[in-house]
Amino acid sequence: MCKDAAEFVSHHFSTRELPERMRLPLWRDYFGRGLVHAEIEPLSKAPFQADATLQAIRGLRKLALRGSSMRFRRLRANLADGDDSIGIVVCSLGKCQLSQRGREIDLRTGDAIAILHSEIATVTYVDGLLFGLAVPREELAERVTNVERLTMRPVSHRTEALRLLMAYLKSTFNENVLAAPNLRDAVVAHIHDLVAIAISACVPFGESSTSAVVAARHTAVLDYIAAHFQEPGLSVQTVARCQGISPRYLQRLIASSGSSFTGYVNELRLQQALKLLTESNGGAQRISDIALQVGFSDVSHFNRLFRARFGDSPRNLRFARRDPC
Repeated sequence: MCKDAAEFVSHHFSTRELPERMRLPLWRDYFGRGLVHAEIEPLSKAPFQADATLQAIRGLRKLALRGSSMRFRRLRANLADGDDSIGIVVCSLGKCQLSQRGREIDLRTGDAIAILHSEIATVTYVDGLLFGLAVPREELAERVTNVERLTMRPVSHRTEALRLLMAYLKSTFNENVLAAPNLRDAVVAHIHDLVAIAISACVPFGESSTSAVVAARHTAVLDYIAAHFQEPGLSVQTVARCQGISPRYLQRLIASSGSSFTGYVNELRLQQALKLLTESNGGAQRISDIALQVGFSDVSHFNRLFRARFGDSPRNLRFARRDPC
């Protein structure tokens, strides 16, 4: 893969449908030597399996890997690819061990570490989920002093910057978000900033004004609300506490999207109610049950909001959608 590709590229490789005897050879050749430029050694005699997705844009490369226990070795011959990126390895689940420059580091679940792609390294991965991110060295060199000294230093899963980075990547590193050039530039720059903050142990406490931190916090807040909007007791205070920020700061973050906390939550609830009302099997549910299911504790309030949002009552809209004639 071209490490300075300007457009979004995605590769997915799975051994699931391959004959057992072909799994390891193809994994070594196509994925190991062809994509990540490393030698791969299985650590178990059990039938080999692996499932990986590698995505890239403008020098950033993201890897998600699940499968059998294995060891990745980037040897001197592999260094001929000229890749001088800084690799961020996150042990999402299971256990990982990394060695470089005569040091061996064990990672616990959720912890991360930075390594140099320009030097010999070994990553040992035991059943679970491994996440990797390669960042152009020059981008980090602009943001931190002496980036080499920051490698092979574990970053705890409790580190706020690492948490924000992982949440931001989950929401933004996909083809749909990165399709627009202006948005793509901002997202890529934010990722560079968040990586620099995470590996340099410069944790952004409080209500940071750093644009990357604000963007990551904003994304994390919206993701949390999207996952919990159906809870009747969801409040500004609850979300703020879970995100480690003040209620006032949370309200400012949501206001930057042109909405309020209540308005954003209600919109998610109303859209879910509309979906349930118009689904082919939604006719069996009472409207009051749907209102409660999406998070409204007051059915009359739900009906008023629904009519204001969609121009008709839930009952009328349900029958209109069912019988368009």
